[in-house]
Amino acid sequence: MTVRVLFINDTARNGGPGRSLHSILKFLDPRVVNRTVVLPRAGAISELLARDAVADEILFEPNLVENPIEPWARPMERADFDAPAALKAARLAGNVFKATRGLGTLAAFIRRGRFDLIYCNGTNADFAGGALALVTGVPALWHVRYTSIPGAVGGVHRRLSGSAGVRRIVCVSGAAAALFTHCAAKVRVIHNALDVGDFDPTRVRGTLRAELGLPADAVVLGSHGRVLRRKGYVEMVRAARLTLDRLGADERARVAFVVVGDTPEDYRPDHVEECRALVAELGMGGRFHMLGFRADVRPLVADFDVAVVPSVYADPLPRAVIESMAMGKPVVAFDVGGVAEMLEHGVTGELVGFEPSVRGEGASDAAVERLARALVRYVGDGEMRARQGRAARELVLRDFDARAHARRIQDEIVAAAGQEASG
Repeated sequence: MTVRVLFINDTARNGGPGRSLHSILKFLDPRVVNRTVVLPRAGAISELLARDAVADEILFEPNLVENPIEPWARPMERADFDAPAALKAARLAGNVFKATRGLGTLAAFIRRGRFDLIYCNGTNADFAGGALALVTGVPALWHVRYTSIPGAVGGVHRRLSGSAGVRRIVCVSGAAAALFTHCAAKVRVIHNALDVGDFDPTRVRGTLRAELGLPADAVVLGSHGRVLRRKGYVEMVRAARLTLDRLGADERARVAFVVVGDTPEDYRPDHVEECRALVAELGMGGRFHMLGFRADVRPLVADFDVAVVPSVYADPLPRAVIESMAMGKPVVAFDVGGVAEMLEHGVTGELVGFEPSVRGEGASDAAVERLARALVRYVGDGEMRARQGRAARELVLRDFDARAHARRIQDEIVAAAGQEASG
């Protein structure tokens, strides 16, 4: 019997949750799971799902609100944060109405389509799916990719997650699972994964060195992902300055720092520009490159020698770690959130000791100093980079293959829907 599942992805923009959902859908057995996906609007994720034909149906529900103060007729833009207070209040009121109407539309669709399960991918999707389960009687599965909830909605989150309608809570890491001690019996920790064939370093030609005009013997310390304050790019810039100061003249001439990614329009301020300003202030204009958004990061990551994932918050399970390891790159990262659940210290990279800054944001000066010392070691030891890169690829093949991951998710879907799990 096929389980009819409505997958709700709460944002249309490019990002880890949508791409992780793509990996799951790609390897679910369509004879077991019928895959209907609903998104707020067309965009990068719908294009990705349609390109690879991984969904049986893709629907758009424009009343799914991505940001509470977004305009009613278009996605959020950064300038909207500066709208007059009265206008933002009006938009908020209108978006509450929109969201209510959207839930009503989805509830009717769920009943009409005789769905067996609501699969919630994303923070807003969890709230929506929990409410829909209460209204329709169709059970929900939450796929949790966060490690904290704003205090204002913490009580609602706790009640919904503990309700009978939310049958399963799949968390991407133990760090994420810590939110659900009140209903631990329904929690399963299943790490993110990816299509290891898509991230096969033998099949991807690097383009970064040619784009930047780097010499063949350059050592590239690179990072990719959304450029947000909590992702630690200020710390990476500061550590880069310390690293350059500690290298000899020959090594310094060969080192390049690269960040691939942008700040989404529904975040303020534009952290890319803040980081560029800091790079200029620290005199690294020719050494530290902020390349902006790229739809396909693989040709750039292929030319990294070391991947840096400098998150300074409890990052649930940053996809950049897995993608970099899959491409055969050692990873240097602060020991936060779920990072240690992916990275083997001294084998596939280095976990750098972290403590928060006494200034209230980011990492302490001592943590930045430790990150710089780690980067200096990697610049000077090509054999270690190669050895750990090979081990990283092997680890991903063993533990983070999307085929095995999707099978586990499929079993949870079937169980949450009240049917027997596959063997």
